[in-house]
Amino acid sequence: MVSMTTYVAHKNHTLEQHLLGVADKAKSFAAKLNLSEQGELLGLLHDLGKYSGEFQVYIQSAIGLINEDEDDYVDAHGLRGTIDHSTAGAQLIWEKLAKHGDIGKIVGQVLALCVASHHSGLIDCISSGAGVPAKDKFTKRMSTPEARAHLLEAKGKMNANISARFQALIVSPELLGGIKESVRRVMTYDLTKGVDPSQNQITQFKIGLLVRFLFSCLIDADRLDTADAEKPRSAKKRQYGNYVEWATLIERLEKRLLEFGDTETIDKIRRDIANHCLDAAQRNKGVFTLSVPTGGGKTLASLRFALHHAQQHKMDRVIYVIPFTSIIDQNADVVRTILEPKGVPRGSIVLEHHSNLTPEQQGWREKILAENWDAPVIYTTTVQFLETLFGAGTRGARRMHQLANTVLVFDEIQTLPVNTVHLFCNAINFLVEHCCSSVVLCTATQSMKKKIACDCID
Repeated sequence: MVSMTTYVAHKNHTLEQHLLGVADKAKSFAAKLNLSEQGELLGLLHDLGKYSGEFQVYIQSAIGLINEDEDDYVDAHGLRGTIDHSTAGAQLIWEKLAKHGDIGKIVGQVLALCVASHHSGLIDCISSGAGVPAKDKFTKRMSTPEARAHLLEAKGKMNANISARFQALIVSPELLGGIKESVRRVMTYDLTKGVDPSQNQITQFKIGLLVRFLFSCLIDADRLDTADAEKPRSAKKRQYGNYVEWATLIERLEKRLLEFGDTETIDKIRRDIANHCLDAAQRNKGVFTLSVPTGGGKTLASLRFALHHAQQHKMDRVIYVIPFTSIIDQNADVVRTILEPKGVPRGSIVLEHHSNLTPEQQGWREKILAENWDAPVIYTTTVQFLETLFGAGTRGARRMHQLANTVLVFDEIQTLPVNTVHLFCNAINFLVEHCCSSVVLCTATQSMKKKIACDCID
């Protein structure tokens, strides 16, 4: 028989615990862009539809709280993925915010879209097809009937703690004001370049990335809270941003740099390059270029810049984006021998995430940390980076918020396909202008790097 007092989200996890847990995590993630209240509201309402009797019969049958011989029992396996539990929260957000004029409708659509999409990946608000009239899919989703969405039922059953936090958030001026300010900054920045931001595709593209950032905060918070509840052992492996201090990693690197000789001409050139990188690390955040011929010590010179720059500006992590897995393997091994001394769990400081890793190379802990890039120094591929920014579904998208307040180092940038340069540079500009990140474009080949750098900086 379904419990009428305890609502279940997952096995060993009540719905109240889950909604509050996701709200706290999403709030923390979204705070990077001063959107903590928006993140908290997303987490609080994302699974509101799980209060419905239909869902509770399903989940309690699935985890054995309802026995097969009871009248309420259903075949949970056959119902998996068919019971709508995301529309209710989206409808509630839209219902409350759409009343507040144009800005309310904009904020309501942004937040409702994230909630409605948290299992599918961001849905298209307008359908399209050759010879077929466009349809307003967002309004259709917000008009889902009660029999499927269960909004009224969920509101009637909402836990008092959940309801109280919701009521406080929904009337907060910052809920509308935060996104309004973020959008204003995007439009104002583009206006300074002499374009009409209301008609400019690049401006709209950046606002789309802002939506994806909030979506990422929700997805990662939801997946983390669920996994930690279902597998407590996994929770102990996570770091949640509690990393070794940058000063400690810098000390290890500087000690290694002092061990290099200084007698050959090439040694002096490498030291000079590394010193230039150290000086540049003190500059303000932005887009940087590093052109070093093969053999010039670019791997450690760029790392020197990244670690010192991260410490200078209190940044969260360093991510190396490299097109070739062979280079990743080589560079990550070099850096790991410096930053991960014996006794430190592999991957807790230098984490690799790419398709070339075998089960023997990547342990259980590293797989868990790679899900959302939970380490101070990441080595990944261009493919994984682009999946994070533009990929469909939720797997790549959950990592996007980790790109904020981060030093991004792109090695062999000249290999970026020419037909992706415009898209790449607009995304990089969004991360630098609005996500407080810095970008380093590295290469041993001049011409293509200069083209990309100019597009990113201009």
